[in-house]
Amino acid sequence: MKPLQCGLIGCGNICDVYFKAGKRFEGIEVAACADLLADRARAKAKEHGITRALTVDQLIADPDIDIIINLTIPKAHGDIGIAALQAGKSVHNEKPLALTREQAAAMLTLAREKGLRVGCAPDTFMGAGIQTCRNLIDSGRIGEPVSATAFMMCHGHENWHPDPEFFYQPGGGPLFDMGPYYLTALCVLMGPIRRVTASTRITFPTRTVTSEVRRGQVVTVRTPTHLSGVLDFESGAIATMVMSFDVWDHHLPHIEIHGTEGSLSVPDPNCFSGPIRVKCGRAGEWEDVPFTHGYADQSRGIGVADMANALRSGRPHRASGKLAYHVLDVMHSFHEASRDERHVHIQSRCERPAPLPLGLPDGKLDP
Repeated sequence: MKPLQCGLIGCGNICDVYFKAGKRFEGIEVAACADLLADRARAKAKEHGITRALTVDQLIADPDIDIIINLTIPKAHGDIGIAALQAGKSVHNEKPLALTREQAAAMLTLAREKGLRVGCAPDTFMGAGIQTCRNLIDSGRIGEPVSATAFMMCHGHENWHPDPEFFYQPGGGPLFDMGPYYLTALCVLMGPIRRVTASTRITFPTRTVTSEVRRGQVVTVRTPTHLSGVLDFESGAIATMVMSFDVWDHHLPHIEIHGTEGSLSVPDPNCFSGPIRVKCGRAGEWEDVPFTHGYADQSRGIGVADMANALRSGRPHRASGKLAYHVLDVMHSFHEASRDERHVHIQSRCERPAPLPLGLPDGKLDP
């Protein structure tokens, strides 16, 4: 069966792993790439053995491309995604799905009208770490989830990223940059969110870049860089979440989920693996849990491959636009809750994506 042809737009930091995914997973092939900087697209095409380095418009219009992998900066996600759908192509966006609810909703509507698919990062929840935790929860190991905590705290990206300015503009900050990993994992493990409240702040009004390419440049911060939030899930569970670019260091867990029968320590949702630990009841100690699933290594692109398989079979794909829209809705609701000093009821809903089957060989996503 001929693999679906993928065109990659945005040849920046994360693109290499997607080029490699086109050779690893059955059902997809990265056949062309594009970037606003033509030299960068040509260099990546040569590096990965891709014969076609095109302009963005040429790639979107190419009749041989089935799926657009959109790795552009956040403010371009919606425009590129809509253009790809209008051209009759399914699209897998980097996170967030779009900057606004309205643009993200327009993508989902357009895809539905045209019989296309919208996918979105993160797809890390399809890795060994979160899939093993899903298996533990679904099997009743910790009972019914009652509460959760989620922490992502660092001091921002200006010391290492070659172009860090967009992290401090609307659509950036710790919530829109890293929040999708944590919120997606929580929804996969515990289901959809029904309401949130939060407090946010900008601690440092400017940031000085210390990475080499733009060393000394001063960036004005235009989005909150610290958030403390509370999430109420439809299941009744309650979570506490802190996202920050204002903290130098900490000893807090990435995610913990506490159930009626025990507690679960979840690995970093920005990765495909990591230590998993369980403690049940009063007796005993924390127990290390081995992976039940594969894809413990860097496997970004697995979501694109899963969407390609789903396009062929008609089943739902896991890293779906509907899940990404729910996460986007929650993130905007956090900011609105802080601004308006209230709880915000989440209007969107999503289903927990199906777990990956056990025992899959590498490169396969269906039995």
